[in-house]
Amino acid sequence: MRRLLIVFAAAMALAGGAPSTAQVRTVDPNTAIDSDLAKGGVRQASPPAPQNDPRFGAPVPPEPVPAPSSAAAAPADATQTSQAAQTYQRKDLLSAAEGVFGKGAEGLAGLLEKILKDQGQPNAYIAGREASGAVVVGLRYGSGLMSHKIEGDLPVFWTGPSVGFDLGGNASKVFVLAYNLYDSDEIFRRYPEGEGHLYFVGGFSATYLRRGNIVLIPIRLGVGLRAGVNIGYMKFSKKAKWLPF
Repeated sequence: MRRLLIVFAAAMALAGGAPSTAQVRTVDPNTAIDSDLAKGGVRQASPPAPQNDPRFGAPVPPEPVPAPSSAAAAPADATQTSQAAQTYQRKDLLSAAEGVFGKGAEGLAGLLEKILKDQGQPNAYIAGREASGAVVVGLRYGSGLMSHKIEGDLPVFWTGPSVGFDLGGNASKVFVLAYNLYDSDEIFRRYPEGEGHLYFVGGFSATYLRRGNIVLIPIRLGVGLRAGVNIGYMKFSKKAKWLPF
């Protein structure tokens, strides 16, 4: 019996000590983390340091935004300046027209203003005078000085036959606005005219002539008697001619 008790006590001692020894295990933290990566695990990145947190140094200032350059507006300004340099302004035209019709001529400024509003600024004009008469068939002779914004001054002459319900005669002072006349020599052609007046203000009248892109608008202030409506043309030349054709 005593021997059985000794054997039983030894067995119990062995059974109690084995689990204690098996449960003790040493773990390397670096090895544990690397084992997670080896198994395909993804480590979550640390959040970036706040830029304004003083612990991480001075914040990085944003890159300055360049101020809008005025170079983009330069082409538009240059275009407007170029157009102004190639055409006559209102004050220049009014001064030249008053040199023909007299300073302060009633209705002139209003008529000129209306034409410029509708047609724009011309690049040439003719200041002159003419005489005309008609008994059904009419004739017109005129002369003047053409001023071109780029090419300067040039003397011109013109004749103008007409046909229509027209009777009378008159002497007129004439101021002709010329549009799209880029070459002065292009004036020496025939320009069809319909003399149902395009504008009429006071004693002034204006008609519309066109050949291709070139437009002429003669402004007239007449003295005399001439009534009716006619159609015809104005033919310009470098020298005076008696034949109107």
